Amino acid sequence: MTGQVAVRRFPTLTVSTPRTHVRPLTADDAGPVGQILGDKQTRRWLPLRTESETIDGLAWCTESAKERRDSGNGDHYGVIRREDDRLIGCLWTKRTDWAGQVTEVSYAMAPEARGFGIAAEAVDALAIALILEHGFQRVELRVAPGNTPSRRVAEKAGFSYEGLLRNAGYVHGGRVDLEVWSFVAADLGR
Repeated sequence: MTGQVAVRRFPTLTVSTPRTHVRPLTADDAGPVGQILGDKQTRRWLPLRTESETIDGLAWCTESAKERRDSGNGDHYGVIRREDDRLIGCLWTKRTDWAGQVTEVSYAMAPEARGFGIAAEAVDALAIALILEHGFQRVELRVAPGNTPSRRVAEKAGFSYEGLLRNAGYVHGGRVDLEVWSFVAADLGR
């Protein structure tokens, strides 16, 4: 097999918490995902170049998720509330470094699911599964300094603040610094 490079595919995983079930997205999730990613508060912090740029829910759940999985770069997940089986959030992994066993997690929650600790619960469960079940050594979150709710998610999910990446990201308002938060295998013992 000359000239071909083997690509590690991101692991298929589902995790459950007392209040949620985290699973890969499907085409049936397109409507709720489109609403979550189209929410004004969510869009404020997404890396969209303009206010008019949109994320197509169906493409996010199908083509984009498949592309990210097949490239080995990550995956897209739905956060399902167990009490009513409703999709109330999205998680996605990206920037996966297989040699370093590192990936980054991002998230967005439906407006009615914010402020109840559900995002932290889902992010924590995903990070633990990635470390314990799939051999990752480090899971990162990157948060724009003004995004206080995301900082709270990072703290509640057990991530440690590491520092500031200056001018490392963008939102529709322009370039932003990004705080780096991490959860590493050693954190499981604390």
